[in-house]
Amino acid sequence: MRATVYYGRHDVRVEEVPDATLWEPTDALVRVTHAAICGSDLWPYRGQLLIYGMNGRMGHEFMGIVDAVGAEVRTLKAGDRVIAPFAFSDGVCEFCGAGLHTSCVQGGYWGAGNDGGQGEAVRAPFADGTLVKLPDEVDLSDSRLATALATLTDVCGTGHHAALSAAVAPGATVVVVGDGAVGLCGVLAASRLGAERIIMMGRHDSRLAVARRFGATDEVHERGDDGISRVRELTSGGAPHVLECLGTAQATQTAIAVCRPGGTVGHVGVPAEPVNLMDLYDRNIAFRGGVAPVRAYIPELLEDVLAGRIDPSPVLDLTVTLGEVPEGYAAMDQRRAIKALVAVS
Repeated sequence: MRATVYYGRHDVRVEEVPDATLWEPTDALVRVTHAAICGSDLWPYRGQLLIYGMNGRMGHEFMGIVDAVGAEVRTLKAGDRVIAPFAFSDGVCEFCGAGLHTSCVQGGYWGAGNDGGQGEAVRAPFADGTLVKLPDEVDLSDSRLATALATLTDVCGTGHHAALSAAVAPGATVVVVGDGAVGLCGVLAASRLGAERIIMMGRHDSRLAVARRFGATDEVHERGDDGISRVRELTSGGAPHVLECLGTAQATQTAIAVCRPGGTVGHVGVPAEPVNLMDLYDRNIAFRGGVAPVRAYIPELLEDVLAGRIDPSPVLDLTVTLGEVPEGYAAMDQRRAIKALVAVS
């Protein structure tokens, strides 16, 4: 089969690899129909945070059709259409029971020594606990719906996690730092949770247009100290709820700086750089979040997507074939695309 393999900085290749197969009786074999390139995939692509390892499979966002299941799989059968969260989990341990599937004692991540999502097929461990079956009546020939559903593998749930971590509630004033797919989904999540005012910090017109569509009420184009000053001016000293959706030191320091004393920063950006937390300490700001337990959020977000209450599809603004995955990486790296959808089959 074909899959995306990591060879180093700015070097990802789609090549022939051994076929994915069932290993354990709790496995499912999924034929991938749609995958996506994540903003966090750009860290290894740029030579930082080598999360996949040399010659490792890439991609952790996919959905597809079950081709086969192990003898102990009870909730899925061949032919079922499924969504895979970006981490697999057994669904029965203490942490899965608490909705923290990314801390599953038997869990792990696609591509980290396992099959990657940017390929033709994936062995899915703990299929009953990991995969979410789509209703039989869902029509994936509707490209907009298929695109919206693909966001549930990661970015839609990660933006939701940022908003929950920041304690967003009806009537809230919210600042979103980071205008990538996660930040935009954070805007959508804050709006879904009833925020009254959502300030988007970003500079790219195409991304700001999506933010407005998702519910942003204000825009701050400045960065650094100028951006912080502008947000503080708009909020009379800072917002009580801030979503940090990028992970760089500048984004994290900005999120802390625009937060009101006693407020909460919900952070979901991969923390790739060291950050000084003295301002956080001095002003009694809560700092919550981390890797999003997307599996816990898929059922409710799926219900809203299928009902037409939310449509996160605009964050996937470029579609490539599996063979064009390297171009998808380049387009995202060069900010020619927010996020790339991979149409595998």
